[in-house]
Amino acid sequence: MLLEIEDKVVSTQIFERKFVCDLQACKGACCVAGDSGAPLTLEEISILEDDIEVIRPYMRQEGIDVIEKQGVFYMDQENDSVTSLVNEKECAFVYFDDKGITKCSIERAHKEGKTTFKKPISCHLYPIRVKEFEDFTALNYSSWDICAPACACGDQLNVPVFRFLKEPLIRAFGPLFFEELLVVEKELKKQTGSIRE
Repeated sequence: MLLEIEDKVVSTQIFERKFVCDLQACKGACCVAGDSGAPLTLEEISILEDDIEVIRPYMRQEGIDVIEKQGVFYMDQENDSVTSLVNEKECAFVYFDDKGITKCSIERAHKEGKTTFKKPISCHLYPIRVKEFEDFTALNYSSWDICAPACACGDQLNVPVFRFLKEPLIRAFGPLFFEELLVVEKELKKQTGSIRE
């Protein structure tokens, strides 16, 4: 089911489905698997190009080589701007910690105060995918089998997708929009019983 909230069309799955990332289980597979890189806005491309020198020290050499050859992004088969990939596989900005877990060099640079940019909003919002249309913005839940551990963890902890993504939702759309989501959640529980307690 779809709901209209402000100028957004929102799938009720972001209230119904449960989700909490379990990096110990999935090892950050979403940064490695998939058909293309992480979607980027034009503003994000500009930021990455401006800040690449402070991000570079946290990157693997393979990622640096790709960035030097083709830049921080490319246009994928759907003509969307996405992060460059190493061997058409993992994002050029990933590195692996000593436990083999995929981490983001952009986020690490941010944590260490080198850049104000945390990570692409498409990564931060996952598993919500955002698509811009002429008259509205669509927010949908993206189901991916590699995220089965996150769904299991979310079920166990009873955390709806939108609550897990509070920080990026506020980053993307502001605190008032998140407050609207809380109101909608309450109404869904009351009127339809479609949200599990």
